[in-house]
Amino acid sequence: MTLEELYASIGGDYEQALRVLRVEKLVDKHIRKLTKNGVVDNLLAAGDTMDPTQLFETAHAVKGVCANLGLTGIADAASCIAEEYRPGNARTMSDDEVKAKLQDIATMYETTKAGIEQYAAG
Repeated sequence: MTLEELYASIGGDYEQALRVLRVEKLVDKHIRKLTKNGVVDNLLAAGDTMDPTQLFETAHAVKGVCANLGLTGIADAASCIAEEYRPGNARTMSDDEVKAKLQDIATMYETTKAGIEQYAAG
């Protein structure tokens, strides 16, 4: 499986990742690190406690990492959560809606993780 095929299989935007990181070698390096760096796991764990500060900080981190990697589905969902908990913003979603968004992220992440593992296995 090529890197482009990986992106196609996980619904990522390979061209966006290449625009941001500029070199395919860097895209390869950082997509492989995603499953090991814990950034998405930290967001999902923050959802267990529903701590507003943790949700904002971890969602903001996921948004940045995933946007840079062209993982737009996860980045967009994380952005919604980050804006929901951004200090000074009024809440617009119920806790159940936030939990549903976190479940969407978990589902997308599992698909992404499985694709990365398959890609890394060669």
